[in-house]
Amino acid sequence: MSDKKDLLLEIKDLTIHYVTESGTVHAVEGLNLELAKGETLGFVGETGAGKTTTALGIMRLLPVPPSKIVSGDIIFEGESLLSKTDSQMRSIRGGKIAMIFQDPMTSLDPVIPVQQQIAEMVELHHKGTKADAMKRAGDMLELVGIPRERGAAYPHQFSGGMKQRVVIAIALACDPTLLIADEPTTALDVTIQAQVLELMHQLKEKFKTSMIMITHDLGIVAEMCDKVAIMYAGRVVEYGSTEDIYSHRLHPYTEGLFNSLPDLDSEQEELKVIHGLMPDPTNLPSGCCFHPRCPYATEECSKTSPEMVQVSPGHYVACSIRTAGLKKD
Repeated sequence: MSDKKDLLLEIKDLTIHYVTESGTVHAVEGLNLELAKGETLGFVGETGAGKTTTALGIMRLLPVPPSKIVSGDIIFEGESLLSKTDSQMRSIRGGKIAMIFQDPMTSLDPVIPVQQQIAEMVELHHKGTKADAMKRAGDMLELVGIPRERGAAYPHQFSGGMKQRVVIAIALACDPTLLIADEPTTALDVTIQAQVLELMHQLKEKFKTSMIMITHDLGIVAEMCDKVAIMYAGRVVEYGSTEDIYSHRLHPYTEGLFNSLPDLDSEQEELKVIHGLMPDPTNLPSGCCFHPRCPYATEECSKTSPEMVQVSPGHYVACSIRTAGLKKD
């Protein structure tokens, strides 16, 4: 994977469960990931795959109970986030690791002017006067394409796209080294989505920020990401560069995701779909979690959970059929 010197984030064998009255939800199982400085990692998978749980685990924002980090570690800048105290995590959140959530409306306080909300984040993490923080907040608004004068307005006076720009300004106000974007354009219409993504791309380059982009939109991944992790039922089933995943994909689930996209060059009456549904996370199938939906599944697939195997430098796949004969890595 990445050179250890360049590593910003390393997730090792992370397992997260939600313990509920109706059973234990296996949200994330044995997750291993690496993110280098300045790199963008795309997290792709259906709803319920464990993408947001992983992000909230990195931020240490999972509700306890019912959530429980069963095993593993999250190493950020060479230090374990799981061993940090609550006060240490408060200084890391927003300062070094920032998150953009799906819905800007729930991320903003409806009764505080937007410039003041950005300034509050600056005051939390940077030394200086209130006036300095307000100036920085105004600068950030202009950076995301909102006139400084609009800083006195309240969130309800902005459109969805403008609100998401404010959320991006808050996230980047303290120059974080890692930005986690959880489906940041889901609540926006298509034309505004393109503007917001372009803005995020420009600001990421400007601030030299590493980014985890959580999405189920493969077009966004192609546009924004250097590496891609395909997630299914709490596990990463394929991991590699964007080129690997788009041109040399191997896992049957990755194949199914790409086959379900409309092809404008061919005349097809209906889209190809992945048959069946995501498994119940409280009752995952034995062996490979994908085997009940996999067109290539054998009896062995229902018995043995496949290991991640490196099929080419930096390209890993967890599928015993596609990696048969290859050395485990």
